[in-house]
Amino acid sequence: MRTDYPHKQTKLLAAHLKRPLSGVYQMAADLGVKKSAAFLASSESGRLTKLSAAGIAYRYPKGHVPANAGLRRPGWSAGRMRETQFKKGQMSGQAARHYKPIGSYRINADGYLDRKLSDVGPPQKRWACVHRLVWVQAHGPIPNGHAVTFKAGRATTEIEKITVDALELVSRAELMRRNSYHTNYPKPIRRLIQLRGAVQRQINKRIKKQGARPSKTT
Repeated sequence: MRTDYPHKQTKLLAAHLKRPLSGVYQMAADLGVKKSAAFLASSESGRLTKLSAAGIAYRYPKGHVPANAGLRRPGWSAGRMRETQFKKGQMSGQAARHYKPIGSYRINADGYLDRKLSDVGPPQKRWACVHRLVWVQAHGPIPNGHAVTFKAGRATTEIEKITVDALELVSRAELMRRNSYHTNYPKPIRRLIQLRGAVQRQINKRIKKQGARPSKTT
């Protein structure tokens, strides 16, 4: 192997050694022997035959013109092809099934009625809450740090009931206070929530001291 492998065809060595071709390649790899540069440059290696002589008959000659040259061009069609071609801006698949035209309405994850305003830009920017649009139309842009919300008992998703008199402008701090459990639950429930939080913090402290990762209780 060390003497003949670098300079002879592997298939001849395999036949001489009565070993499969893959076995000879593996043996050469184990021994660290490789084909010599002289062998790889010779016709015995098969490289020159495959890359030149054997392939010459199948090469395109210089200046060859493809059979479909000039046929593929923008807007080209034949027969009834145009009937089934995609049109500019046309959607397909899932996007087409879920597409809503501008002016459509939906109920968002927070339970408010949205209206679609655009087909461009990030998806979350294409829709706007109807109650915000009603307020802006009547009073102008919403000041920074403020939010438009429904008055108590006036929240709705019925478009005809979303009117300016059902809305009010409040600060973000006030909105957060209104949405806090301190105002949404009776005193016994609020106290229970506070106690649960205190117990959870103590549990997490003990777990942390033991080297484990704190986790929320259910």
